[in-house]
Amino acid sequence: PILQDIRENLIPQMRAQFPSVISTFEGQARQGDRFAGSFLLAVPLLLIGIFLLITLEFRSFSQSFLIILMIPLGILGAAIGHWIEAKPLSILSSYGIVALSGVIVNDAVVFQDKFNRLLKSGHIVATAVFFAGKSRFRPIILTSLTTVVGLFPLIRDTSTTARFLVPMAISVAYGVLLGTFFILTVFPALIVIANDVR
Repeated sequence: PILQDIRENLIPQMRAQFPSVISTFEGQARQGDRFAGSFLLAVPLLLIGIFLLITLEFRSFSQSFLIILMIPLGILGAAIGHWIEAKPLSILSSYGIVALSGVIVNDAVVFQDKFNRLLKSGHIVATAVFFAGKSRFRPIILTSLTTVVGLFPLIRDTSTTARFLVPMAISVAYGVLLGTFFILTVFPALIVIANDVR
């Protein structure tokens, strides 16, 4: 907010009064701008890489797309977590979101794999989704809860050392928490809808 105020208000006033003055941002602000540029380039490449790997595994573009679709829902959880904790999104939050994406994709892959195995064994789509959810409910919940419970003390830590890690912990913990809910509720519904459309 402070840098934004300087960019939008102070610098234009200064340039209007002193046209020859040149303003630049250095230090953490410059590093943040540089990171934002490289991060925006890396994220699409990361998503394409994940998509290709999942497609090779399942041999299905539609299933890969459904799994990738869970990532934005996890990021929504990270944003809500920052709002709840009253912490602004930062560079370290972005690192947490990258880690979160891996956890979300892993849970979705586990669910999708079980669903495919049940289909091959002769179940119809509806029962395959139901039994996949039932058999994978405990592992997904336990993985998510241990992650969240393990990170919660760090989120509550007020020491100077932990201050830099808190945004990353918030992204992962709240993203996993909400992402798990979506994987166990929205993801099965999307599988059924995708199969109905196909």
